[in-house]
Amino acid sequence: MIVRTRLVLVTLTTLALALPTGCGRFAAGDPSPAAEDAPPAAAADAGPTAGPTSGAAPASLDACVLVTKDDAEKLAGTPLDDAVPIRETCSYTGPVTGPTAQVEVYVGDGAKKFLDIERELGHEIWPLPGIGDEAYAEDGAFFVFKGGQWVAVKLVLLNDPKESRKPLEELAAVVAGRM
Repeated sequence: MIVRTRLVLVTLTTLALALPTGCGRFAAGDPSPAAEDAPPAAAADAGPTAGPTSGAAPASLDACVLVTKDDAEKLAGTPLDDAVPIRETCSYTGPVTGPTAQVEVYVGDGAKKFLDIERELGHEIWPLPGIGDEAYAEDGAFFVFKGGQWVAVKLVLLNDPKESRKPLEELAAVVAGRM
């Protein structure tokens, strides 16, 4: 479980850092017109989770506004350090004195890729009806699609993940309402 969590964390951190810059192909603030016109990678799936697309890009969402420190502490059930925002992500970690806890928030392509990876790994994922345009959960995480944007929230605790299902589902509804 710890190895899987670390693998997912490393993968998501890499994605979060690489995706917004196009893997370094373009200078910051100098997006390629072709890249802006290209359909999202998820649209190639043409599956039910590809999400609706419109010609306009969705408004940018602030991960630390979608999940506040109070939200993260309520979810984790323990005090957490202040937010660490990096591009389209936001992380809240437990203090070095413990207990071990972390809440990670991903917005945009990285959030959708997180869901895709979880599916490819064969993890049990179930729908969360009535939340956003689409919403899914798995042990320790949820994924919400609304208004052309994906958001994923991952909870890392040293507990039985089933204990966190209800708080995660409740936070998914709050996040969808803020999107």
